[in-house]
Amino acid sequence: MSDSINHQRRSLLGAAALTVAAVEFGVIGSARAQTPVSAAPAPTVNPGLHTSFAALKQIKTKVLDIGYAEDGPADGPVALLLHGWPYDIYSYVDVAPILAAAGYRVIIPYLRGYGTTSFLSEKTFRNAQQAALAVDMIDFMDALKIKQAVVGGFDWGARTVNIMAALWPERCKGMVSVSGYLIGSQEANKKPLPPKAELAWWYQYYFATERGREGYDKYRHEFAKLIWQLASPDWHFDDATFDRSAKALDNPDNVAITIDNYRWRLGLAESQKEYDILERKLAASPTIGIPTITMEGDANGAPHPEPSSYAKKFTGKYEHRNIAGGIGHNLPQEAPQAFAQAILDVDRF
Repeated sequence: MSDSINHQRRSLLGAAALTVAAVEFGVIGSARAQTPVSAAPAPTVNPGLHTSFAALKQIKTKVLDIGYAEDGPADGPVALLLHGWPYDIYSYVDVAPILAAAGYRVIIPYLRGYGTTSFLSEKTFRNAQQAALAVDMIDFMDALKIKQAVVGGFDWGARTVNIMAALWPERCKGMVSVSGYLIGSQEANKKPLPPKAELAWWYQYYFATERGREGYDKYRHEFAKLIWQLASPDWHFDDATFDRSAKALDNPDNVAITIDNYRWRLGLAESQKEYDILERKLAASPTIGIPTITMEGDANGAPHPEPSSYAKKFTGKYEHRNIAGGIGHNLPQEAPQAFAQAILDVDRF
């Protein structure tokens, strides 16, 4: 997955029209002529310095009882940070203290199907289409009485903040999105890719089978560790780091949510009617007008788009940053200082 493969879909999330990034050496590369106002440099932090959050909190929304970590002053500006698959809130365990020290109220929820987040009703369909996850986060903000937040994410989390910014821009002060623009549609995903590109999506096709569902259920932790290794080939995480996050996959809904997410992308799982209007808007590939910083690591082994392929999707103040040093797919955990700096900077665009 680390070879130069032409893609036309999104990162592990699976968006349409992707190509593997040709990442230049260096930390910051501006994709558009801008004169953004940068924040003060974020404190230097070594990845892996922090290993825990304060006690987790829970709050109920219309559909979920969402577990989340929180750091920083209760009256500070909010930074809402979202994880991906097969990761969890610990992707931000080193980012949170940096932003908290800068005065932010940092909130990091478990997505549906992860950690301590659960459905309020056993009867609720375990739907994981892209619109559902975004609605979850708007409901989450409503429950916490948060009117607006700087949002950031990678993988499933990046796609979710993209959708929030596109459909509810008034709720998003600014956005940091790893691997850029990840909004997709079932129609776009019908188009076949060259064989080498399809190969990178092996797990998506595996999940399309009942054998894949059973295999993921039986070997969930082994599966996740393999994805971590493939997606971040230069990240030498230890067992303790992996085990902390792997526990989130033991959620009783994780298999159903994971399988539905990837099957939905291929049109093998039906959309829920309540999200039809939103999905039609998303299928039109809407532009995003809020201040945005996109980021990419120089060693991302997962399928991801070339920055030039999505730059025009961001019509507001915008900057792209390439992060050097063997940084893979889980950029917030591998390069926490760079991610935190992007959050600080986009809030001052």
